[in-house]
Amino acid sequence: MEAMPSLDLRHSGMPDLQFALFMVALCTSGLKDLNIPEPVRDLVFERCWALVHAGPPPAHPAERVIDLRQGTETTLEAVVEVIRSTLAEAGITRVTWDHPVSEPSLPSSPGASPLVDRLNQWEPNPARLVRPPDSGGDPASTN
Repeated sequence: MEAMPSLDLRHSGMPDLQFALFMVALCTSGLKDLNIPEPVRDLVFERCWALVHAGPPPAHPAERVIDLRQGTETTLEAVVEVIRSTLAEAGITRVTWDHPVSEPSLPSSPGASPLVDRLNQWEPNPARLVRPPDSGGDPASTN
C-alpha cells in the first residue's frame, strides 16, 4: 500500500509562492482525505483572502481562489506565515492527503507537443504527461 502524500509545513522544500498556492488549493479543494478540518480550511482561506483582497471572501466554492499576481514579496511572506500559523494553532505541522491521479482537465496546446515528447523520453509516465491530439496540420510533427 502506498503512503499518502504529505507535506511538512515548516520544511516544505517549495518556494513560497508554490507553497502558498498549493496550500490554498488544498484548503479549497473539498478533498475528503485531508487532515485539515473544514473549519480550519475555511479559516486559512479567509485569512489569506483578507491579506490580498478588499471585501469579504466569495461564498461560492468555484470563486474561492487567491490571486497573488498583484501582491508584493511582503504580501507573499505574510500569506505563507498566515497559512503556517493558522495550521499550527490547530495543531497541524504536517499536511497529509489522498487523491487519485486524475486526467488533465485541459488539453495541452499542439505547440507543446515537442516539449511533452521530450519530457516523456526523460521520464516516461503517460499518466503524468499527455501529448495533445494531432491537429493534422503539420506533417513534420508526425512520428
